[in-house]
Amino acid sequence: MSLRAVQYLAMISAVAILAACASAPAPVKTPEANLKEAEKAYASRNYEEAIAAYKKVKESYSSPELTTQAELKIADAYFENKSYIEAASAYEDFRKLHPVNPKAAYAVYRAGLSYYYQITGIDTDQTPVKSAVTMLEAFLSQYPDSEYVPDARAKLADCKLKQLEYENYVGNFYLRTGKYPSAIKRLNEALVRFPKSPKLDETLFLLGKAYLESGDLAQGRTVLQRLYQQYPQSPLREKAGKLLGGFGSYSSQRG
Repeated sequence: MSLRAVQYLAMISAVAILAACASAPAPVKTPEANLKEAEKAYASRNYEEAIAAYKKVKESYSSPELTTQAELKIADAYFENKSYIEAASAYEDFRKLHPVNPKAAYAVYRAGLSYYYQITGIDTDQTPVKSAVTMLEAFLSQYPDSEYVPDARAKLADCKLKQLEYENYVGNFYLRTGKYPSAIKRLNEALVRFPKSPKLDETLFLLGKAYLESGDLAQGRTVLQRLYQQYPQSPLREKAGKLLGGFGSYSSQRG
């Protein structure tokens, strides 16, 4: 065989070997390797990368323990990435799938926070506020001894204050547009729903004004006098007095 033929055969063999290497499948990572990769990404705050790796762990179904761990860490990564809609869904899924898991209380609490951090303002969609209230109340009812109770109570109180502010906002809108029966109904319902709120002086002021504007002077006086009695430090007392005086029936109870 000639030298040229030998060289040709050697080249063909090398090409074949390279082609075989190129077509060989990449080694499949073990769930443990994916978990390690996910934890490294999470620690570096590369949350999207962490979520992708945790999902591989979850989808491997290698063990119930690893799957459960990955499910919760996916929710945590969404939360830390401020993807609160996805976080709320992931935490709720965890709670439903693992109701007796030691981390169930944590998942319910964090679901409540995920809704809480979606709250924007009183003139926007109030669904996140309602969802936060529902979840935080459920948490406090089911896990009264949890370490997260103090913060959950504070967040719940803030949510309820925001709810009253929204009711005042709507009631004031009805009042400004002359829809007095609607304003009176809405504000009276707010008094019943939030009897101990620190913003109730505003509710009383708006309700008293709605009654006066509607022509019910007696009821207007009663409501505004309640403001005087129950909220002696309210900055709305002076406005209430002027309002009553404007209707020729000012009889404040400053004592």
